[in-house]
Amino acid sequence: MNELYTTILGGKLKGKKLLLPSLKTTRSSKAILKGSVFDRLQFDIVGSNFVEVFAGSGGVGIEANSRGASSVYFIEQDTKAYTTLKQNLNSYNIDNAYTYNSDSFEVLSDVVDEIDGKAYFYFDPPFSLRDGYDDVYDRVLQLIASIDNSKIIEVIIEYQTGIKLPDTIGNLHITKNKKFGKSSLAFYLLA
Repeated sequence: MNELYTTILGGKLKGKKLLLPSLKTTRSSKAILKGSVFDRLQFDIVGSNFVEVFAGSGGVGIEANSRGASSVYFIEQDTKAYTTLKQNLNSYNIDNAYTYNSDSFEVLSDVVDEIDGKAYFYFDPPFSLRDGYDDVYDRVLQLIASIDNSKIIEVIIEYQTGIKLPDTIGNLHITKNKKFGKSSLAFYLLA
């Protein structure tokens, strides 16, 4: 069986390969989508905290690390994806990473409490087509609304195109929405 990879697009690890778990386990963020996120963040990511919720193999958070994030937090429940995430972090000796092999809905508040300062939050929930995830977006919106506002720089949601996300989530307001085929991105800032 061939191993699946993605490539880091920019920063100190540009061009390096990251392992991906089985496509049955997770769905990797497209390169064009990751590029759009980090084109928007530019140098603001340098020295900041970054939280990848539903991290999969960690491609977005490792991209943030490569581009200068001071600390990166990864939450992934699936054991196979989590193992791949740990392999990717170990491959490049990424030591400013904090990993949680847990349910994002249960552990995010604890992770937020551990963050020193503010953070970018990247949510890439399983598309609702998977069994048991019919209400995943409702649950994610509730989870985002529960984050202590004093910890938020920006919230970014990768979601299934065709889903309608609200203009506001708690005190957050949408500032940009971009479509990339089957996936879309929404950016939220505090009012």
